[in-house]
Amino acid sequence: MDTTAPTTRRVVISQNITLDGSIEMLDDWFDPQESNEAELEVLFEQSQRCEFLLLGRQTFEDFRGYWPEVEDDATGISSDLDEQEKLVVSSTLTDPAWQRSRVLSSDWIEEVRRLTAEPGQDIVVTGSIRVCHALISAGLVVEYRLYVVPYVQGRGRRLFPDGTTIPDLDLVESQAFSNGHALLVYKAGIN
Repeated sequence: MDTTAPTTRRVVISQNITLDGSIEMLDDWFDPQESNEAELEVLFEQSQRCEFLLLGRQTFEDFRGYWPEVEDDATGISSDLDEQEKLVVSSTLTDPAWQRSRVLSSDWIEEVRRLTAEPGQDIVVTGSIRVCHALISAGLVVEYRLYVVPYVQGRGRRLFPDGTTIPDLDLVESQAFSNGHALLVYKAGIN
């Protein structure tokens, strides 16, 4: 019999990020179809620990308009996303029109806070810059997974809003991939 107590859900931000810190794709600096085997292996391992994928409306619509339409997806990401439980932050979207998706509208931060108080696996956010900024400001993020892409965009919105300080970040994992990407995982000194 397993006597370990279940862990509460954690909010994790997982972002592709340029070398100069931009997460907004104003240029074509990232193509998910170019992820190599080792990088995909790490992504799917992380996906196994994800209970909810939390997305802003624009990122959700971008994903919904792309991934379900990919034929012969060699990466396997399309199938993985179909199986994920997706939470969409939107005050205007009523029908997400993608399996295993539901909309969070008003008080979505409180809904996320409530979910983090319950036992379960990770709540992972990707893209969704405004959602990330709100979660960071609310102090709910406990882990940052940064997939650094060797590209300098020179402009674009960044992961951390201006004026944000998070003094207690600990590097808990780093890995370089043969395609030039690097994964850096930081835990915040909270929870």
